[in-house]
Amino acid sequence: MRESAKNSIKNIKKFFVNKKLKFLINISKKKNTLSKYSTNKPFLPNLRDLYNLYNNVLINKRTTVLEFGSGWSTLIFSLALKEIRDKYLTEAKFLRRNNLYELFVVESEKKYLNITKKNIRKYNKTHNIKNPIKINFFYSDVQMTTYNNKICTEYKKLPLCNPDFIYLDGPGQFGVKKDINGISTRHKDLMPMASDILKLEYFLIPGTIIVSDGRGANVKFIKDHFKRKWKYIYNKGSDQHIFRLDDPVLGKYNKLLLEYYKKRN
Repeated sequence: MRESAKNSIKNIKKFFVNKKLKFLINISKKKNTLSKYSTNKPFLPNLRDLYNLYNNVLINKRTTVLEFGSGWSTLIFSLALKEIRDKYLTEAKFLRRNNLYELFVVESEKKYLNITKKNIRKYNKTHNIKNPIKINFFYSDVQMTTYNNKICTEYKKLPLCNPDFIYLDGPGQFGVKKDINGISTRHKDLMPMASDILKLEYFLIPGTIIVSDGRGANVKFIKDHFKRKWKYIYNKGSDQHIFRLDDPVLGKYNKLLLEYYKKRN
């Protein structure tokens, strides 16, 4: 087991070097003095999590990504989508996807949104990235609300898109406005409880994938309130929760998209 883990880390680091992301390896080695209650500094990159996210998007040939929160994952998604676009654009042109190979990012902290934009601009300029994918950045406040009479949070504004990959890594629990019956996630003993994905559920197309980085209580809340047929996997090693919408095919365009996912070069 130990030797296998070592080989895994070695391969992951090799991946980052090959993708011109060696600087993330160096950043990840810094000492993390961040309290779980802190909102002053961004988290250090977790190489295994970022590696898994890249491959989840790449292997499943996603076309449109929606990210709740922002950070190094935003850069990873942009590079994964670009690799897919460069390989599959010709066959994907026949799909009915309005935001083909676009990334949507919704963030409740302007500071982190600006840091993410700066990091991506710097990476693209340093490595002379030609024709990067389109990233749509959205800022939105988060407020307390209810969903089916359960207390939770919601973004006041969401980007207009229908993603086939959703990454749930925001919002943080302390920047939330208002309260419901005196309850707010700003209390240190509570936890994030976002409801936004539930409100989008019936718009999502079969084959859509959702990944949550931790946030076990929030995942339980979402899982209990889903109305459609979802397959669910928990990756204990990386603490990632993965859903895939396994509903019946909606029509010919959804069928074409599902066939596109399965076809490999």
